[in-house]
Amino acid sequence: MKFGVVVFPGSNCDQDVIDALRHTTEQEVVRLWHKDHDLQNCDLIVLPGGFSYGDYLRSGAIARFSPIMQEVVKFANGGGYVWGICNGFQILTEAGLLPGALLRNTSQKFICQNVYITPENTDLLPTSLLEPGKAYKIPIAHGEGRFHADADTLQQMQDNGQIMFRYCDANGKVTEDTNCNGSAHNIAGVSNAGKNVFGMMPHPERAVDAELNNTDGRLMFEALLQTVKA
Repeated sequence: MKFGVVVFPGSNCDQDVIDALRHTTEQEVVRLWHKDHDLQNCDLIVLPGGFSYGDYLRSGAIARFSPIMQEVVKFANGGGYVWGICNGFQILTEAGLLPGALLRNTSQKFICQNVYITPENTDLLPTSLLEPGKAYKIPIAHGEGRFHADADTLQQMQDNGQIMFRYCDANGKVTEDTNCNGSAHNIAGVSNAGKNVFGMMPHPERAVDAELNNTDGRLMFEALLQTVKA
């Protein structure tokens, strides 16, 4: 297996993702520079968090036009696996590879804290090893993480099993009070209709090491290896 992590100007979680992938899967991981046109025969592409192009215009709007994204779009449209985390999620919505949009948090503030999320659908690649209904503690760090889509799109996503995670409490209960950024229906992560492109605002790569007192994100990375290899 071979993983590719795209690096944009302003990416700041690329090394975290690389370390998490190497630590949990023990597979080859390569950096893919934003100006490149070569995905280097990777089996799965990750768009990491950060502030690509300084978040000018809006988060992900400029990165969407990077040369590497032309190849990522082709790869995804051909059935290749792509996972966007935080800013990577924003880029994927801007590129039209995922439905909806990420808007300013309802608090109008940047939020950096641990939250709990629960898998809505464990048939998706990153959630395939997770326990339905269980709460997983994963950090967030974003100012534009409020997932938004129109009512018809939200219903279509629900019917098609595209909701990946929802914000919840420590017991896995989804309530209005646990919605940290005002996302529609507490949505923290989604997939495309083809179930090969995934996006989430929380940072699982920051929750894979016992030395950080949190390994709740580890299973998401381990699932990549087992499912893609299968």
